[in-house]
Amino acid sequence: MEMKLELVAIPVTDVDRARDFYKDKVGFNLDHDHTVNENLRFIQMTPPGSACSICFGIGIADSMKPGSIKGLQMVVKDAQAAHDELKKRGVNVTDVDIQVWGKFIYFNDPDGNAWALQELPPRGQFKV
Repeated sequence: MEMKLELVAIPVTDVDRARDFYKDKVGFNLDHDHTVNENLRFIQMTPPGSACSICFGIGIADSMKPGSIKGLQMVVKDAQAAHDELKKRGVNVTDVDIQVWGKFIYFNDPDGNAWALQELPPRGQFKV
């Protein structure tokens, strides 16, 4: 059985602020921003090159506390280049953290939802 993770709900307090942050600062593509009624607004955004998107809005993740999502991770080709680009766009990003299992940078969205970007080490580097 094949299964693909394609959408992750993110709880936010200010929908427009979150949309602008992910689009203008982090560089996600805005796929949908649709208001069904005053109790339901659906925003879907996708990182460039990703098969998995995030969604948030009004009536989307109401049962989750804004800022409670931790450990979201994306893979990038070059951690230092990603760091430099995000910093230039105004994202408060950590310095590159070099580990045996990859290079990482970390940032939070305006509500405190936590993200990591990982540059994978060369294949075959690990021995079991």
